[in-house]
This record gives sequence, structure tokens and C-alpha cells, in this order.
Amino acid sequence: MLGQGFDKGGRPKGAADRVALPVSGDDAAHKAAVIGLLDELGFDAVDNGGLDDSWRHQPATPAYSGNKDIAGVKEQLAAASQVRTERFSAA
Repeated sequence: MLGQGFDKGGRPKGAADRVALPVSGDDAAHKAAVIGLLDELGFDAVDNGGLDDSWRHQPATPAYSGNKDIAGVKEQLAAASQVRTERFSAA
């Protein structure tokens, strides 16, 4: 079931309960290596673009610890706001 979290372990490719994680980086080869590692560990990855867009999955954003599938992570990344709240400052 989604929501089990990274600490509960990965799931086989194609599993309905497989959690996706966002990945940002400016080096395509490095991102590919991280995405490959996540796949080996049993997680899907969502390419979030370059480091300039990494704010979309920093603390106090929806994708920071949402434990969603690929579609859910994409929704969370799209819903992120660059406006930082008091909650972000405490994170």
C-alpha cells in the first residue's frame, strides 16, 4: 500500500504499491545513475529537471515525504510553491 515509506523497503517493478521519489540534477549521467540505483532498491523515480528546480522537493513541500506513486509525485511537484512558510524555516 502506498504510504509505507522509504524505510519500509522497495517493491518490485510494476507493483501497485511502489513508491516514487523525485530526482533533480544538472548532470544527466549522474541523474541516470541515481535513477538506476532507486530502481534497484525498488523505487520509481521522477526526473524533476535541474538543480534550479530542486526546491520542488525540499522540506515543507508536498513531495518532500509524500510516499506517492509516479503520478502522485508529479502532482506534488507541480503543486509546490517557492513561497517559504514558517514551517519551512523550522524544517
